[in-house]
Amino acid sequence: MNTRLIFSLLIATWLTGCAVNPVTGKADFMIVSEQEELALGQQNYAPMQQAQGGIYDVDPELTRYVQEVGDKLAAVSDRPLPYEFVVLNNSVPNAWALPGGKIAINRGLLTELNSEAELAAVLGHEIVHAAAKHSAQQMSRGVLLQGAVLATAVATGGSDYGQMAVGGAAAGAQLINSTYGRGAELESDKYGMIYMSRAGYDPAGAVTLQETFVRLSEGRESDWLSGLFASHPPSPARVEANVKTAARLPGGGTLGVERFEAALSKTRSVLPAYEAHDDGRKALAEEKTDEALALANKAIDLFPQEAHFYALRGDVRLVGEDYDKAVTNYDNAIRRRDDYFYYYLQRGLANNELGKSDAAATDLERSITMLPTGPAHYTLGQIEENRGNVEAAVEHYLIVAKSGDGQLAQAATGKIQRLKLSDSPESFIPRRCDADNSGNLVVSVQNQTSWAIEGVEIAIEYTDSYGHAQQVRRSVPGQIGAGQVASVNTGLGPYAGGSCPVRVVAARYAE
Repeated sequence: MNTRLIFSLLIATWLTGCAVNPVTGKADFMIVSEQEELALGQQNYAPMQQAQGGIYDVDPELTRYVQEVGDKLAAVSDRPLPYEFVVLNNSVPNAWALPGGKIAINRGLLTELNSEAELAAVLGHEIVHAAAKHSAQQMSRGVLLQGAVLATAVATGGSDYGQMAVGGAAAGAQLINSTYGRGAELESDKYGMIYMSRAGYDPAGAVTLQETFVRLSEGRESDWLSGLFASHPPSPARVEANVKTAARLPGGGTLGVERFEAALSKTRSVLPAYEAHDDGRKALAEEKTDEALALANKAIDLFPQEAHFYALRGDVRLVGEDYDKAVTNYDNAIRRRDDYFYYYLQRGLANNELGKSDAAATDLERSITMLPTGPAHYTLGQIEENRGNVEAAVEHYLIVAKSGDGQLAQAATGKIQRLKLSDSPESFIPRRCDADNSGNLVVSVQNQTSWAIEGVEIAIEYTDSYGHAQQVRRSVPGQIGAGQVASVNTGLGPYAGGSCPVRVVAARYAE
């Protein structure tokens, strides 16, 4: 296949993958089908809610209010989708959209807003990301880029709690953390403001929203924005563009300040409790357990209905190895909210430390149904290993091992090696054949596991001068350290090179 043909195929792919953007009316490159787009959003919506703090359920009226505002905007959008809007129990000021119109806004962003029009600006912006297929465009361009890299290789001859997620959930986390290009952001601002105007809101709300973000990014909270609004970076250019867009749109829309403040009244009243919780989380991360415990208690005293606060106190007890009290606090969290993965995950870890493996497994399996995580699968692997269920243990460890290069993934890889070494030693111990000065066969083996091994046995298979199949076994003496090579002279020959007639048939880990 020559270079011209390869790139002709890429051009053909581009042409066949073009589709009209339903928002702008322009042609966009698109490989991801609408069915795939909708499925991606639906499959990842619930896990990503879990990864970002879960539903903010202590103020259901606020969620209904946000849904109502979102529905007004969705009704005037240029693309009908099964739009959904949820409020997440997360103090980080952020919002995101998955393909197919699955949108979320954090409690922490709502408390930074000043009007319903500003809320409409946020939701309208995210609606455009979904309606204009911005995530799908990125995915399609990624496919094209992979194709271009492959083509070049042929022509020349030559992965929040989202970090804990594994498998498909990890891919979902990448979707919501992806950074849109400047063009997509400006496009979402512009058409989001148009949707605001159509729905009866004052587009000036989008201007004040961006002005607030820019001001914060230039002040003491710059790190706050740079870290949490990485996917939607504010800029003076966006403010200027929004001012121009607002000037072209009809005036007279509502700002909805009083209505917004009424909807936020309960959440604003308990802000001190969430601030204590967030400070407690920071203290715990800095290993200031006494301070973290005091802040958790303060949060609970201020607002005892919030399950997150009991989970924080449970985490303090877990770190302090007071497992019984940890379980009690996770129980309190689950009684207040029984549909959040983290409480079950942590209670499962605490129960495992208490030697209650059955209770631990039940909790960990429940957590995985909501959000599959590395710690849950790894601990379940340990439980199954202790039960003697090797295959089940390996399945859990494999999920963790495939999740990345972190310490937990490396530990899981080591576990798999230990469990599977005796069954398939050749998978972990490659061999090489050479000849000594007398022509005798010398076999070298390398220990590619993470531990020292011993009892390595090889089988040399050959056909004798009478045409009969023969097998001779030899042992590699001593221990072989991780990554080390050892050799044994078989005394068989002559070996003239070519294929290596040797299998590694036995090995065990050194005690």
